[in-house]
Amino acid sequence: MSRYLDMIDSPRDLAKLQLDQIEALAAEIRDEIVRTVSRTGGHLASNLGVVELTIALHRTFNAPNDKIVWDVSHQTYAHKLITGRRERFRTLRQHGGMSGFAKPEESEYDAFGAGHASTAISAALGLAVARDMRGGSEKVIAVIGDGALTGGTAFEALYQGHSGIKDFLVILNDNKMSISPNVGAIARYLNRVIASPLYNRFSRAIDRLILRIPKAGLRLVRWRYRVLESIKGLLVPGLFFEEMGFRYFGPVDGHDLPLLLRLLKEIRNERRPVLLHVLTRKGKGYAPAEREPEMFHSAPKFDRQTGRPKPERTHPTYTEVFGQTLCERAEQDERIVAITAAMTTGVGLEPFAERFPGRFHDVGIAEEHAVIFAAGLAMAGMRPVVAVYSTFLQRAYDQILHDVCLQRLPVVFAIDRAGLVGEDGPTHHGVFDISYLGMMPNMTLLAPKDERELRDMLHFALRHHGPVAVRYPRGEGVGADLGAPVEAIAYGRGVVERQGRDVALLAAGSMVVPALEAAELLEQAGISAMVINPRFLKPLDEELLALAASTGRIVTLEEHVLRGGFGSAVAEWLGDRMMRSVACLRIGIPDAFVEHGSRRELQEQLGLTPRAIAERVKAICAPHTSPQERTSDKAQP
Repeated sequence: MSRYLDMIDSPRDLAKLQLDQIEALAAEIRDEIVRTVSRTGGHLASNLGVVELTIALHRTFNAPNDKIVWDVSHQTYAHKLITGRRERFRTLRQHGGMSGFAKPEESEYDAFGAGHASTAISAALGLAVARDMRGGSEKVIAVIGDGALTGGTAFEALYQGHSGIKDFLVILNDNKMSISPNVGAIARYLNRVIASPLYNRFSRAIDRLILRIPKAGLRLVRWRYRVLESIKGLLVPGLFFEEMGFRYFGPVDGHDLPLLLRLLKEIRNERRPVLLHVLTRKGKGYAPAEREPEMFHSAPKFDRQTGRPKPERTHPTYTEVFGQTLCERAEQDERIVAITAAMTTGVGLEPFAERFPGRFHDVGIAEEHAVIFAAGLAMAGMRPVVAVYSTFLQRAYDQILHDVCLQRLPVVFAIDRAGLVGEDGPTHHGVFDISYLGMMPNMTLLAPKDERELRDMLHFALRHHGPVAVRYPRGEGVGADLGAPVEAIAYGRGVVERQGRDVALLAAGSMVVPALEAAELLEQAGISAMVINPRFLKPLDEELLALAASTGRIVTLEEHVLRGGFGSAVAEWLGDRMMRSVACLRIGIPDAFVEHGSRRELQEQLGLTPRAIAERVKAICAPHTSPQERTSDKAQP
């Protein structure tokens, strides 16, 4: 039997379906999402939660003329399936395939690109104001989750409700959690709205009355909301959104398609800012995701029947090692405080939160606040650790510079997902942190070669009297011995991992292991390569740089953009000392955004594999002398 989904080549095809067929379509979309994400990995729970809302939006509004802006846009899988990308959906998050986020270059239905939270309302306001300036008539809709609503940027935009905008819709998709359970006053406010017994009893009674009347029509729907609004001030604590200039509708069941369709049809005729509050269930329709929505927020490939990830990991992840080490240190130092911006699970702080609840703070999607909060803690004698993804730390640039570094405060930044993160693509690659952190006075920046060195660096960081950032990659470690005693790390000192004469490979963090493998390949070609693990990307170990320069050839390796990165710092050091006789080759990421794909595929593409590194090094070492012919350690290029 043919599927209804196979009949949908654009949103206009939704109009051909009856209500019962649309509800069957929703089930098919969920099945397609689960089937695909089980093979590709991706954001599962959030996408399963917005299927009916997505269908209702596209059935009611006329995209792409009408603009639908998705906050974060990790929940756009149903949107992609409906907007002509059904045949490509199997390539989701694959190298050269479809992005897991909204991407205007991919489709005219993607009104605005995203990947970070709390941006949709601001972007949609820009589209709406531009529409009014040129006399357009298209609708503009922003869809934002309750988690993203904890971000200050969202509120900066909401404050514009009184700005004179005439036609603008914000849909608050409230599933009561983002990646981690929501925190703060707004979460409590929304919970009070949802939980108000008298309001909800009255609302359900009105719904039952309307549903009993055949062909109730818009008049009864309008009447229903006039009545509810007239008593809302008495039954619901506060009129938060209406005070901001938005006419508030809700909360309503975000999985009730008939209700959503009727309500959106009513709201479509409004000519002022409107906020529709819908309640959805993360992971709806797939039992494992409903039970564990956090695990299925950004899921790896998994067995569709059991929900278990595949393949099983063989080594602890860097994230797990960080969380375990921080707990160990916190047992010995009561000043240690852990801070996360709505990423408790993602950054490995769940064990810390359970063991030290009084010293754990989830501040919501508010990275700027997290950093200033940490600065205040440090000023008062605490040892705060801000655990954050590299890509999200970018949002707090000014706070790191102005509030932490300027005052030389001992804040530790545990920077997870540094480097290439893989299938999430350009919005999530952590490849800019060395550039912006490295230029900040008083900042110390480290990168471990493996999970054991991460542990050692955290011990160093928590004792250092000033700001420290430790950047480490996503995923499994390399299998280093975590049972070995903690090694004391001397400030600003690196280590020689392998001796060599012809060329020195200076490898930052995750590139140390590939550099060692490349050195083995070079040895087979008769080239003796020294491998240096700098450990500190700032300050540089000048003694080791001088040793590297004695080979006459330096190659820097980093999983980071070349412009302003580790290699740039080494080249500047050579230039300042006018070492023109030393050849310097920088290998890293060029001045371009890197698309999505597996980590291995992206390393191949960017020439960061051991074999590719060896080939580049051979080119600068030729011609070279054989081991028997060498008479000096200072071979010239």
